[in-house]
Amino acid sequence: MENLVQIMLLLAAAIGVVVVFQRLHIPTSLGYLLVGVVLGPHTIGPVVSMPELAALAEFGVVFLLFTIGLNFSLPKLHALRHQVLGLGTGQVAFTTMGVGLVVWLVGLPTAAAFVFGAVFAQSSTTIISSLLKEQGEENTQHGRLGLAMSVFQDVTAVPFLVVIPVLGVSVSASVLAGSLGLALAKAVLAFALVYFAGRWLLRPLFYLVSKSGSLEMFTLAVLLVALLAAWVTNSLGLSLAFGGFLAGMMLGETEFRHQVESSVSPFRDVLLGLFFVGIGMRFNPAAIPPIWHWVALGALLIVTSKTLIVAGLVSKVGGDARMRWRTGLMLSVGGEFGLALIAIAIDSSVLDIQLGQIAISSVLLSMVVGAMLIRFNGKIADLLIKKPQEAIEDPAELPHVSGQQVVIGGYGRVGHTVAVLLHASGVPFAVFDTDPKRVMQGRADGHSVWLGDIADPALLAAIHVDRAALVVVAVDNPDMAHAAISYLNRVCPQVPVIARARDLESSSRLLAAGATHANPELIESSLRLGATALALLQVGTEEIDTIVQDVRDRGYQPVMDNQTGSS
Repeated sequence: MENLVQIMLLLAAAIGVVVVFQRLHIPTSLGYLLVGVVLGPHTIGPVVSMPELAALAEFGVVFLLFTIGLNFSLPKLHALRHQVLGLGTGQVAFTTMGVGLVVWLVGLPTAAAFVFGAVFAQSSTTIISSLLKEQGEENTQHGRLGLAMSVFQDVTAVPFLVVIPVLGVSVSASVLAGSLGLALAKAVLAFALVYFAGRWLLRPLFYLVSKSGSLEMFTLAVLLVALLAAWVTNSLGLSLAFGGFLAGMMLGETEFRHQVESSVSPFRDVLLGLFFVGIGMRFNPAAIPPIWHWVALGALLIVTSKTLIVAGLVSKVGGDARMRWRTGLMLSVGGEFGLALIAIAIDSSVLDIQLGQIAISSVLLSMVVGAMLIRFNGKIADLLIKKPQEAIEDPAELPHVSGQQVVIGGYGRVGHTVAVLLHASGVPFAVFDTDPKRVMQGRADGHSVWLGDIADPALLAAIHVDRAALVVVAVDNPDMAHAAISYLNRVCPQVPVIARARDLESSSRLLAAGATHANPELIESSLRLGATALALLQVGTEEIDTIVQDVRDRGYQPVMDNQTGSS
């Protein structure tokens, strides 16, 4: 009963704080951190103390990296190999060495200096991705590059997780080199295991599961794969999160990627929230006054070092000055993996309590400051290069409705026909269908067809349907079509929706739900037949078009007056 009261208290506090943060457009991760501070042992008021929640929260990071892996499959990472490997490695290495050298000169021991450098090198993928999505910048050059480098930082946390505990026992160079080499060897082995298992097992497994048509079974399969991969890496002495990332990479290459992402997102968000709550509980506000100046200097060091290092590295691979500064500002924020490394360092006695509080407080402060820098990255970059916004805005970064993707729901007769026409016109599109056979057929046709339910809000959110140029609902299920159109009209009314309707009743229902066009198939086929007859009788094309459009404008009433059946 005591645990039940604590769970209810935690949920109530989380809901209240997160709702406020969302309305203020503040990253929810900071809201969960605040909940942890309020309900932690270092503040006045109720305290939530449940070891089970801390263990469960670790899986939040697993599913976060699983989702990131979905969006950065091997082909995409190969395409970004120069940016991810070159820039990413350089950023982590230079930040770790630079920050480590600065704090070592201040007087910190070598082991503690290394930890500070590793911690400060991390950036919050959660904050970066959420702000980019909110600001519509995830497809910009600086947004893609910044997020790719942030993902690489998450991967670099794996050897740090192995090396830092060793520092608590010995700082011998041979021990460090051996531990790092062993960690890298294990990472390669884990990658090989997950890679070959994914190549041979994942696609057939998800094809069989999706064939059953059960969303519940599909979700269970996703959870099993993610946790199994995490177990494999953990068994090798690596982090659970690294296994989640590898599993996501493998599934990211399949046609099931979007449906997988929508299935796992509820678990990811809840568990990741618990992770941030646990980090917040380690924060002690009472310890800040004596060390506030070190905290401020630490946050300043995080923000400035990464901004300057990233901007300098990006300048070596091209890009204009504005893009370089905007990318640097993307990476300036502190990271959740940095907080995890601090916790490990404290538990391993590499950092004492006071140094741990300085590190935690510096990262938290940099999250707040960095989030503001990301939000206003364009304006700040303009100030840094001393050029007005209007003179340097890149048109490629502005939304262009005519060049955006068309989303098609259903790959049956109608959806296939629409896809063929769009493909012939060179218009980019993505099709979603719940039938795995149709998905495979669509891919065989050379079209971008994915497994997914067009009426699933989680799927529509995952693919950013609000930025589509057009949505075509071509499913033959009237209830599914109505649900999809109602959701689209409520969430993104600016996106035009045309729908397939069998008869006038279905057309009226879909139009009332928010469809821009929903012409009834049966009546339209009759009109086309009549138009063909008029053309054969030498009636002019313009006159035929006028007659047909008049029937449509009058709600098809002229052709409905004498109909007694469905033909």
